[in-house]
Amino acid sequence: MAKVLVGSKIIIWDECIMAHKRALKALDRTLKDLRNDSRCFGGAMILLSGVFKQTLPVIARSTATDEINACLKASNLWRYVKKLQLSVNMRIALLNDLSADDFSKQLLTIGNGRVPVDESSGERAILAAKNKDVDSLNFIVQNQIVGTLYSFKSIDCVTNAEEATNYPTEFLNSLDVPDLPPHNLQLEVGSVVIMTRNLNQPKLCNGTRLVIRKLMSNVIHASILKGKFKDEEVLIPRIPMIPTDMPFEFKRIQFPIRLASAMTIKKSQGQFLTICGLNLENACFSHGQSYVPCSRIVKPSALFVLAPDQKTKNVVYHKVLK
Repeated sequence: MAKVLVGSKIIIWDECIMAHKRALKALDRTLKDLRNDSRCFGGAMILLSGVFKQTLPVIARSTATDEINACLKASNLWRYVKKLQLSVNMRIALLNDLSADDFSKQLLTIGNGRVPVDESSGERAILAAKNKDVDSLNFIVQNQIVGTLYSFKSIDCVTNAEEATNYPTEFLNSLDVPDLPPHNLQLEVGSVVIMTRNLNQPKLCNGTRLVIRKLMSNVIHASILKGKFKDEEVLIPRIPMIPTDMPFEFKRIQFPIRLASAMTIKKSQGQFLTICGLNLENACFSHGQSYVPCSRIVKPSALFVLAPDQKTKNVVYHKVLK
C-alpha cells in the first residue's frame, strides 16, 4: 500500500464529507512521510468528492457544534482546497425525464433548509433515522417472506483472555453494536442484506446490497442487487470482526451482513434506489439527514414519506409532493 501511495498521481476520496477532519490530517502526514516531501500531502493531488448537504461525521454523545467542528471544513488543511462545482445531474441526464429536473431543484432547496414543514399533509428500501426503527421494520418485512427462517448465532469472545471473567459470553452475545451484525442473525432465502465489511473490493465491499439465494452453515450464497456487478453470484463466509467504539475489545465471528429491506439514512449514502420509503416517525437528528434519502431517487413519484404531524416539529422536510 505504501508503494501504491508513493506512485499515485492522484488520490480520489469519495463521500469525504463523512470523514473526521483528523483523517485528512493523518493522510497529509502519511504522504509527507512516505514521499519524503514536505509539501501538502507530499505533493500528491487529492480529489475530495462530496456534498456537505449530506450527513456530516457522526460523533457519539455530542452536540451539533461538535459535529460541525469535526467536519473537513474545520480542518486547517481546508484553506488549501480549491473548490469546483459540478453542474450536470448525471442521474437526470441518463434518465432523460423532464420531471426529474424539477425534482433535482427541489432537492437542492431541501438541502439548503428552505422548505417549510407542510402541516396539512430488490431496488427499493425503507429509510429511517435510527437503528431501532430499522430493526423493527426489517423484522416486519422478514415475517412477510414465505419460507424457512434460519438462525445463525455468532461466536463472541474478548481478545484479552484475562478479561474473560469480567465479560462473560452471555453478556457479549447481548451486545448489538451498530457496525457489527447481530449475535442471532435470522435469514431466509430471498432476504435482502447489506455488507458491513470489505471482503473483495470492489465487488463485495461495505454497503453492497445483495439478495440471499442459498443458506449453508458457514457460507451464504447470494447475488448482487445493484451496480457494475449486478446479478453476479458470490459466496459470503463467516469472518472475525472487532468493533472500534467499545470501552473493551471483543471479537465476533459472524457473517458480515445485516438485513437491508430497511436501512438507516446514514448507511444509504451512495445507494441508488428505484423506490424509496422514508420513515420519519422519529425525527432526523443530524445535519443533512432529510436531504440524503430524498436524493437516493430521481423522481418525486418514487418517494414515499411517513411523517405524523405530531412528530415533525424538528424535521426540515415533511413532504415535497403527493
